[in-house]
Amino acid sequence: MELIRGGHNLRARHRECAATIGNFDGVHRGHSAVLQRLRVAAAERGMPAVVVTFEPHPREYFTPDTAPARITGVRDKLRALAQAGVERVLCLEFGPRLAAMEAEDFVREILLAGLGVRFLMIGDDFRFGRGRRGDYSLLTRAAVEHGFELTRVPTVTLAGARVSSTRVRQALGAGDLELAAHLLGRTYRISGRVIRGDRLGRRLGWPTANIRLHRARPALEGIFTVRVRGLDGVLPGVASVGNRPSVDGRQMVLEVHLLDFEGDLYGQHIEVEFVRRLRDQIRFSSLEALSEQIARDVAVARAYFRRRIAG
Repeated sequence: MELIRGGHNLRARHRECAATIGNFDGVHRGHSAVLQRLRVAAAERGMPAVVVTFEPHPREYFTPDTAPARITGVRDKLRALAQAGVERVLCLEFGPRLAAMEAEDFVREILLAGLGVRFLMIGDDFRFGRGRRGDYSLLTRAAVEHGFELTRVPTVTLAGARVSSTRVRQALGAGDLELAAHLLGRTYRISGRVIRGDRLGRRLGWPTANIRLHRARPALEGIFTVRVRGLDGVLPGVASVGNRPSVDGRQMVLEVHLLDFEGDLYGQHIEVEFVRRLRDQIRFSSLEALSEQIARDVAVARAYFRRRIAG
């Protein structure tokens, strides 16, 4: 998959395509329905399937203090789009210029002059442009005027409710990993590069691989049984996601203790798959109490994986 960073990097060879537009946070089953239909339409017309997306999320630009938690980081979102068969992604920086751009100008500058869109597919709730003025009606008029095809994908529902990034966030926030996986079409995962921490886990007897979370808050918090990929095989572990209330309570971090593993993981890229929620984060009165609770968490995780193997 080709990643195009910004409209200024569009070239003549990027014109003539079938495209869709959206934030695609989580790349859930609703998104997958759009992408599947886009791939079919693109193949029928002999054109590449292109996703236009934004970074940061527009709500992170307009209301950074109240913006929703990010389900997936940029790297994980791009990987999910590639796995869905997208051939190109145009990632537009959402800043002052894009925020002030009228919907009609977005169509002319990005979709027509930049991408030469011949086929456009959008979700039924898609809005764009300054003041969110751009909608299906505006695009319908533009399609007639400029001669491109336009279609709309209806909402995907599961158990009578709409599949959306908001619903995925709610499931993750409630610790309902089963519902989140059902909505996503896969188990929930976070990937990142292992960084050097304060080595507190090692001093307590529970060394951890630390991944910095780049957004203000993650989509889920707590203590979890996990599987870790990116090393030799798939390794079991226990993970903590949050602000470490018993230590400093400031920086959001993902910490993973791998069961029966020894080695240097610094600088390696790993993927953490969340299997089962164990408990909330708790502030302990001492580091000794924290260490004792970690021992109990590890014992529960070991029992879980033994049952899985035995079953």
